[in-house]
Amino acid sequence: IVEVRPETADAVTVVIRPGRGWLGHVPGQYIRIGIDIDGVRHWRAYSLTHRADGAPAAGIPAGCIAITTKAIPSGKVSTHLVRDGRPGTLVMLDQATGDFTLPTPAPAKVLFLTAGSGLTPVMGMLRNHLGELADAAHVHCAPTASDVLFADELQSYAGSGRLALSLNLDDQHGLLDLERLDTLVPDWRERETWTCGPTGLLDAAEAHWAGAGVADRLHTERFRPTIIEPGEGGEITFLTSDVTVDADGSTPILDAGEEAGVLMPSGCRMGICFGCVLPMREGAVRDLRNGEVTTATGDPVMIQTCISAAAGAC
Repeated sequence: IVEVRPETADAVTVVIRPGRGWLGHVPGQYIRIGIDIDGVRHWRAYSLTHRADGAPAAGIPAGCIAITTKAIPSGKVSTHLVRDGRPGTLVMLDQATGDFTLPTPAPAKVLFLTAGSGLTPVMGMLRNHLGELADAAHVHCAPTASDVLFADELQSYAGSGRLALSLNLDDQHGLLDLERLDTLVPDWRERETWTCGPTGLLDAAEAHWAGAGVADRLHTERFRPTIIEPGEGGEITFLTSDVTVDADGSTPILDAGEEAGVLMPSGCRMGICFGCVLPMREGAVRDLRNGEVTTATGDPVMIQTCISAAAGAC
């Protein structure tokens, strides 16, 4: 880490100089960052916001990469980075991944719909591609004006006429009702849309776009699966690490392991890429997306740890 730059009262941009193995990224992608906290290495995924060509931008030095994170009450890593992150700290990096990116050539008309720190992948797109977008609209939601990440930069894009920006501030406008899009962006149905933010916004957007018959024009970025069927939980034993933890029925095994300091393979953390698959030797797990229970009583069964929670001891 070469710089920790305040963005709001509870958010910072972390500027990192990567090692020689860094292969670059496509704007909109994310990386997993591993950081040691109290002797335990924790891994989390963050969107990248720097220039993909390595050029300096928004005060980020040439050759450096950047993420922006907001401290949340249950966020061990985000809170540590915001409150205690310091230049000189060594962090581990995975390569960039993810398909929440703009196509080439860019669509003629684009809408970005974001809330909170869901702005970060879109900020990466804006810093890299805004000049290529002929007609770009952006609706961003935040609790108050002081909570808006990159506020000055967004306003500069809007002031120059390159971005039609609408801010929905909860303390002034209430939570965003997607019916308001007919007023904020009247032609939203005609636009290719990229949306990122809390699960509630993403679920509402998917329903709204489907209801309008344009679900194929909506692209979403989720960092957690939608939990449909939490179970009772149980004791998880990680045999290679000789670590045992108690986990509730809504905590993915991947998260439970990382919280206990167990380094585990992962990728999308959404059950899509299968980068987290490991053998369960014995026990039962529940798929958080549909409630399906998988058991192993003899031969090992391969499971996705990012979307599976303990359903009893395993």
